[in-house]
Amino acid sequence: MSNVQGSGHDRSRVAGKVPQELVHKRASTEVLLTGWATHGGDRHTVHARWPRCHTFYRPRNQRFDSLLFVETVRQTFPLLSHAAYGVPFGSHLVWDDFSFEVDPQAMLLSQAQADVVLDITCGDVRLRRGCLVSMTMHADVSLNGRRVGRASTRFTNHSPAVYRRLRGEHDLAEVRRRALPPLPPLPPASVGHWRSENVVLAGTGRPGRWQLRVDLDHTVLFDHPVDHAPGMLLLEALRQAAHVALPATDTMVTGMSVSFEGWVELDTAAWISVAPLRHGVLKAVIEQDHGPCLTAEVTVGTVPLPTGRPHGSDPSALELASTGPAPRPDRAFPLG
Repeated sequence: MSNVQGSGHDRSRVAGKVPQELVHKRASTEVLLTGWATHGGDRHTVHARWPRCHTFYRPRNQRFDSLLFVETVRQTFPLLSHAAYGVPFGSHLVWDDFSFEVDPQAMLLSQAQADVVLDITCGDVRLRRGCLVSMTMHADVSLNGRRVGRASTRFTNHSPAVYRRLRGEHDLAEVRRRALPPLPPLPPASVGHWRSENVVLAGTGRPGRWQLRVDLDHTVLFDHPVDHAPGMLLLEALRQAAHVALPATDTMVTGMSVSFEGWVELDTAAWISVAPLRHGVLKAVIEQDHGPCLTAEVTVGTVPLPTGRPHGSDPSALELASTGPAPRPDRAFPLG
């Protein structure tokens, strides 16, 4: 596949919607980014717009979902890799680590259009024969002109041939055939959702431990066929586990620090465990039979409960508020 600079996409684009192939999405409705600009060197500005009512990343307590923030940042990785660093389509971006934090007060829904700006600096950019090998990214993010949070990551880029050497040959139809069927979900309100199809945890009968629930037909988490559990599915599992572990209606996940240590396979049970680390912080692990696949710290913050429904707010946000219980790894993990 040709370099993106020769495929008709501009290196600076600040209006409309980013083409879905540049953010590795099949559904254009799932594209959050609206434009980008490169300022020379390794500095970039990316623009996005948040929907007030996303089908999966729904508001809670009249605040935007912190995983909507994460998905927005995630979409910048392939965008800039292709548009600014010439990564060919068909290559595989592989997560090493990811961290973020958001300000709950800045995440409030408002009457204004939710315009998001990400100021991004790339560092430790390593090239081999002119092709991107790895880099770090740091993003400072604002919502309607107010700083809302930040995120950092390191990822690597692999050609299809190198990826096959890392993963082996995977026929996607066979991967789907062998995948474990989705288990019965936890009650949606217990994990901060209101639809059972959006629950990614199944009970085990043991406090602080759940089995990953994988639904390959989920239109957001499995937007396109993959040979592993996507990274966003695993981060969502951490978020949902935090809601179960700290069951309060006036909380939200405000940050994570995640190390990806291996792929989570779809034909083997995966287990999520959390335990208190310090006040408001949980230690989390996702593991399979071969050992830990992901380790993380998850931060949960308290937010004021909403006092009423603002004009145009999402009813599900209030429903959940009133009914809800409330070092670099040696291995890496694909972004999906």
